Amino acid sequence: MYVTFLECSRCGARHERGKLHNLCRECGSPLLVRYDLERAGDTLTRESLCGRVASLWRYREVLPVTDDAAVTTLGEGWTPLVHARRLGERLDMSRLYLKDESMNPTGSFKARGMTAAVSMARELGAERLAVPSAGNASGALAAYAAKAGLEAHIYMPRDAPPVSIVECRQYGADVVLVDGFINDCGRIIGEKKEREGWFDVSTLKEPYRVEGKKTMGYELAEQMDWTLPDVLLYPTGGGTGLIGMWKAFDEMEELGWIDSRRPRMISVQAEGCAPIVAAFEAGADAAEAVARPATVAAGLRVPVAIGDFMILRIVRASGGCALSVSDAEILEDVREIGATEGIFVAPESAACLAALRRLLGSGSVGRDERVVLMITGSGLKYPHLWSEPS
Repeated sequence: MYVTFLECSRCGARHERGKLHNLCRECGSPLLVRYDLERAGDTLTRESLCGRVASLWRYREVLPVTDDAAVTTLGEGWTPLVHARRLGERLDMSRLYLKDESMNPTGSFKARGMTAAVSMARELGAERLAVPSAGNASGALAAYAAKAGLEAHIYMPRDAPPVSIVECRQYGADVVLVDGFINDCGRIIGEKKEREGWFDVSTLKEPYRVEGKKTMGYELAEQMDWTLPDVLLYPTGGGTGLIGMWKAFDEMEELGWIDSRRPRMISVQAEGCAPIVAAFEAGADAAEAVARPATVAAGLRVPVAIGDFMILRIVRASGGCALSVSDAEILEDVREIGATEGIFVAPESAACLAALRRLLGSGSVGRDERVVLMITGSGLKYPHLWSEPS
């Protein structure tokens, strides 16, 4: 609504608003949407939010869609911020919170990104959308494309969660299973998109999924009475949500809603696929691809993220860190969260609890600090991980 231009996240090159863009035409890096926040702030104030719709579209002025008729929504956003009292008692923490994104349509935070991306694709005239996905992003694109009446072409690793494959097909999407990893799926889309007339909505390869994801940051601040947590743990595959929340914090500061204090951002990965962790520990500015990624957490099985340099920059600027946990810890902590808080979380989400235990043990996080774990999706998408013998 108040978009001024699109800016390259690396070289700063400006790109015209109101046109379909993928990556920066100068250096091939992700683009970020910039707004006239002074004008947006005329109507978007903390007080104005009272009585607005209980979805992420309550922040309409800092979302990119111009035409209301293009907005494609299934009621996403405004998810619960759960005070995890029983889990906190086990950890001797009184201020532990879970941001429960499993309550979104299609069961994960991917709904936030896809409502924005599909709405903008619709507004700008794209008719055929394509995405590589390990699971949740595919279901979200398929659902929102169906709602918008657009084609969805989805490429998934053959060993993606079976429920996700079924879900996409039931939404009417064209699903292709690939012998390989998510980067192999992305490569195939890259090779075919020009010929097929597809618009690529891969993670950070278009500018709008991050805009939907950033609303998690707005919600956290609003739900915490316009303060931010001391520590925020985020399960990192492509890292769009981490990048988006950091962008939201900056926008809210410019709007005058919060001060300059930021959470320590903790990037959590699985031991079998931890490119960000390796780069962080090496002091590098970019990550090297993992040759054979392996983890039960499908959403963390991303060999390398195109936004790696932004993730590393944010983690370091916040005073946070990156660390990895084992699959055994992940599966154990799915049960721990379920048994204490009644939330069946995806394995990616449970990785955050395993990481928190490490940080508490090392003293990097204090037990009196206010800590948020991002629960990015539902464990109901992963029944194959807990199949019981008959």
